[in-house]
Amino acid sequence: MLLPIRIGAIVKLLMQVIVATATLAGAGAHAQSVAENPAIDMPGFLRISVEAANAREGRRISEADFIRMSRDPKTVVLDARSRQRFDELHIRGAINLSFPDIAIDSLSATIPDKSTRILIYCNNNFSGARSAFPTKLPVASLNLSTYVALYSYGYRNVYELAPLIDIKTSKLNFESSRR
Repeated sequence: MLLPIRIGAIVKLLMQVIVATATLAGAGAHAQSVAENPAIDMPGFLRISVEAANAREGRRISEADFIRMSRDPKTVVLDARSRQRFDELHIRGAINLSFPDIAIDSLSATIPDKSTRILIYCNNNFSGARSAFPTKLPVASLNLSTYVALYSYGYRNVYELAPLIDIKTSKLNFESSRR
């Protein structure tokens, strides 16, 4: 008899194997020839990614819930795409903090309260506007990286737009920053 297994449990087990492998590999001869950098922590990243993946399971929301939650004036809708893509088209009311710019200082300036509710979306949430929302590989989806990054910095009230939505039939309001 097969027992049901949660996706989170599989991800956690997989990540534990990866962390163990990375740790062992780091102890090998190659690690001796490469200078260590205390500002880069792969085992820590993999550990927090597993934790964030488990938290994310209950934080993926529908378009209707995204719209409802975004109406709260204390909620931040965060778009982590490039400034160019954001300016071309984004959800009305969203703020742009490009993923490469997510850092201690930029986050504390943009979202000082870590308990703020944050809604995120990415390229892979929308079809029908390839220029503004170019498709990424599913494993490289910006939602995944953004969720893990925010979680790593201590933001735990993060929700992710879950579905793939045709921009032509979406109930979300979009705008351009281009003049």
